[in-house]
Amino acid sequence: MLNKCKISVAKTAGFCFGVDRAVKIVYNKLDNRNNVVTLGPIIHNPNVVEDLKEKGVFPVDPDGVKEGQTVIIRSHGVGRDVYESLENKGAEVIDATCPFVARIHKIAQEKSSEGVTVLIAGDETHPEVMGIVGHCRGESYVFNSCEDFENLMKSQNFSSKKVAILAQTTYNKNMWKKCLPLFEKYLPEAQVFDTICGATSERQEEAARLAKQADLMVIVGGAHSSNTHKLKAICDEYCKCILVENADELKSSGVDLTGANFIGISAGASTPAYIIKEVQQTMSEMLNNVDEEFNFEEELEKTLKKIHTGMKVEGIVESVGETEITVNIGTKHTGYVPLSELTDDPSKKPADIVSVGDAIDLIVLKTSDNDGIVTLSKKKVDAVVGFQKIMEAKEADAVLSGVVTNVVKGGVLVSANGVKVFVPASQAAPRRDYDLNELLKQTVNFKILEVNEAKQRAVGSIRAVAREEKAAAQAKFFETAEAGAVVDGVVKSITDYGVFVDLGGVDGLVRRMDLSWNRIKHPSDVVSVGDKVTVKIKDIDPETKKVSLIYKKDEENPWTIFTANYEVGQTVKATIVSITSFGAFAQIIDGIDGLIHISQIANQRVNNVADILTVGQEVECKITEIDTEKKRISLSIRALLPDDEAAEEETAEDAE
Repeated sequence: MLNKCKISVAKTAGFCFGVDRAVKIVYNKLDNRNNVVTLGPIIHNPNVVEDLKEKGVFPVDPDGVKEGQTVIIRSHGVGRDVYESLENKGAEVIDATCPFVARIHKIAQEKSSEGVTVLIAGDETHPEVMGIVGHCRGESYVFNSCEDFENLMKSQNFSSKKVAILAQTTYNKNMWKKCLPLFEKYLPEAQVFDTICGATSERQEEAARLAKQADLMVIVGGAHSSNTHKLKAICDEYCKCILVENADELKSSGVDLTGANFIGISAGASTPAYIIKEVQQTMSEMLNNVDEEFNFEEELEKTLKKIHTGMKVEGIVESVGETEITVNIGTKHTGYVPLSELTDDPSKKPADIVSVGDAIDLIVLKTSDNDGIVTLSKKKVDAVVGFQKIMEAKEADAVLSGVVTNVVKGGVLVSANGVKVFVPASQAAPRRDYDLNELLKQTVNFKILEVNEAKQRAVGSIRAVAREEKAAAQAKFFETAEAGAVVDGVVKSITDYGVFVDLGGVDGLVRRMDLSWNRIKHPSDVVSVGDKVTVKIKDIDPETKKVSLIYKKDEENPWTIFTANYEVGQTVKATIVSITSFGAFAQIIDGIDGLIHISQIANQRVNNVADILTVGQEVECKITEIDTEKKRISLSIRALLPDDEAAEEETAEDAE
């Protein structure tokens, strides 16, 4: 009777990107057979190490390196002193340090060079941590847990030091989260770098999810692998969990699989896929559920298939970084797709385009067998499909959207559907004096004018779409707009006689007299180009497409404000704004002036107004008349003078 137990293998089980890259580099160097050694076991997996020994590649320590040997530095990385030692020995060095570990080395070196004390979360005996410490130029400390960190804070005085905190790439994510509040408590000014590898976090999280469902978890990996033991520790919290190095160890473990309905399998970053497969197959046989035969030689042969520049391949996304992604293309190579070969859109990052596990079509750009690396392009594949869409858009007179990626001689290049379309300056700029650089990295709408299928080239027009949009906006505006309506717009240009406002496809004119109730020297005193303004439609002519606008507000009318707050007989303070032969004009409030006639300036005869008053002088006067119809105001200084002085003056005038 067959056991119906379900066996589920974690998708993230096995080689991480850095380990996979390092192992492929070593196997690739086997082609040369030229005295290759690895600096320590290439990975924490005895099966792989033994296989390499059989092929002539042995692990050595730095002291065991001989002149002329090819030394491969494993993904854990090493300290600066090791590089110097190897150079002095005359060895050829191939650096297979994981890029994520190399990033930590760079941070540690830069920060410690600045006099910053570096704290590292990890196992101080682990090769990766030892390598990180080896890149610190000053003080550095290692802690393995929250308790270790607190003990370090009590034993050392960091109050006067600048501190940076890093983490081993395989550090326990849950432990890191628990430590974060302690970093804030003890070292609030410290720079904290979360350098835990994303693949490690994903592997730990997926293992935990499986363990919560499983009756038994089997962790496959080397007995000396740090991240493998961390996986087991995580799964132990949820169900029974065992750790095995290979299928033979599973058989000899004596584990009882009967009664289990769900068994989960995960593996450390140093475990090859074929070992995971063998464990799964052995487990299936132990449950009397024979799986298909696994042929390691066939699987290995698949990884050694030849590739060449221009070849189309399918890749499975293994990791997504800030500037590139790595893919598995089924060969001995590590596939890289830089961001520049993913997209032309400068606003996008790799994570916006692909996710781990995605299957994508790619074109081989360059191969490097020495490094075990192949550079690939998704853009070139997309361009083939994209050009078909470009041709379809031309036939349908459709509007496309794209990003301006380059300003070139005579125009711009717009990327759409993976294709770069040339847009001449005459079809790109809204006006002759326009700087095309202002379009750079902007998303634009355009139409295809010409297509050359043979040369895979296309010419487009941004202005064609803009003209159509403007025509549609104008039609809509003149259908609905009417005099007296209040609308919003943007100041487009300023002239001596007024301001042109863009109302959304339609330009309206605010004449100088309709800009402000106050005296202005120039329209630019009131608004600037680009200002958002609210205006009232004064007049509209659908036939000539002319729109007159008013910017000044009724409620700000100085005459309305004056008549509401002032009356005849009221004493006011006014400022002389101009002088004439018959009197002086004085401003009572902004926009409202009154006339002080020459006869109302003083008690004595005034022959020259300028002898008594000056522009800018503040005077006290009485409102003697308000002509509402003509909007004129008469003022008198004399009316406020003492009566006897006024009488004496009148007598003198009569005598004359």
